[in-house]
Amino acid sequence: MRILLVGNYALDNQASMSRYAEMLRRNLIARGHLVDVITPRAVFGRGSSKPLVRKWLAYIDKYLLFPMKLRSAVQGFDLVHICDHSNSMYLVHVGAVPASITCHDLLAIGSAQGRFPQQRVSTTGRIQQRWILRHLQNAANVVSVSWNTARELGGMQANARQRRVVIPNAVEVDPGASQHDRVIEIRRKIGLSDGDRYLLHVGGEHWYKNRAGVLRIFRLLRERVGENLRLVMAGAPFTAEMRKFVQSNQLWASVLEVPGPADEELWALYAGATGLLFPSLYEGFGWPIVEAQCCGCPVITSNRAPMTEVAGSAALFIDPEDEAGAAEVIAANLDSLSALRGPGFENAKRFRPSLVFASYEGFFQGVLRTRRSTDVVIAPNEAETAANESRRP
Repeated sequence: MRILLVGNYALDNQASMSRYAEMLRRNLIARGHLVDVITPRAVFGRGSSKPLVRKWLAYIDKYLLFPMKLRSAVQGFDLVHICDHSNSMYLVHVGAVPASITCHDLLAIGSAQGRFPQQRVSTTGRIQQRWILRHLQNAANVVSVSWNTARELGGMQANARQRRVVIPNAVEVDPGASQHDRVIEIRRKIGLSDGDRYLLHVGGEHWYKNRAGVLRIFRLLRERVGENLRLVMAGAPFTAEMRKFVQSNQLWASVLEVPGPADEELWALYAGATGLLFPSLYEGFGWPIVEAQCCGCPVITSNRAPMTEVAGSAALFIDPEDEAGAAEVIAANLDSLSALRGPGFENAKRFRPSLVFASYEGFFQGVLRTRRSTDVVIAPNEAETAANESRRP
């Protein structure tokens, strides 16, 4: 197949979407397909240092210039795949070439609808999200990265003739990066001694990552298990609110900040942790859950979808909004978390690139075979997951 992938505008700094597009490109090429990636070029978006002006100039790049480029670029390809649902408006510019799109989450759309008051959306933002949703609803072929996202989309009155599949994200972890010497190296780099136990949190600055909640749960947990436990927070730098909390609760010696770790450092942090503390309020998928399991790190995560779906039965589940209760559950199970390592390794096998991209290949072949379908279908490697999910309490 000759496949054109549509990626994200570079100045939007969507690192996870860039990673996803690159993984898709590389693995489809490895499976023998001719694959190219096209993205909107930053021309006008670089024309101002003022964020608001730069945002509007970027709209020229994304919504005026790029569609013209895309209409020309699709010639000669068998199929076009939009890698990020926030670019759903590009679907109308591919002409007669069969097209599909991946829906990663419906957070921004839901926020624009008022479902998430934690995230305020401007008037223009609400208009933009309605535009995105309209084209996503009208898409002929949609991949969702989790069952939860698929259900959310179905609840938003998607096109009844839409062909929908669930294909999870693939997770690639370098096993050498979690070896013993790498673990010792990263522990020394961030100031941990060999005997220090720590919980790890991995996440950005978005509200749904619940990083302030992580700190509050950790404070309550230390009251129950004593001071022989530390917290390592990797990802975005601390906010002023988080620094104030650490200072006022005298946690500066127990909470370590690791902003922007390299992949190899992150894998080693997972491998050396007592557990991953991941009490997210919302996710489209939840990459750190599988990354942790790949590295032998026990997972503590939220008792809500899609975290329950992604972690399977290989995690300790907590209510992220009952922080005292979460601390009690973790304290009661802290010394037995290691029992989750083996089941975690097994669960992570569901997200191996070989399985995930075989499903993408089969999905794309199906798009080319049938230009229209009234059926909602399930990707092959997810059939067992569907059965297991129906049996979960």
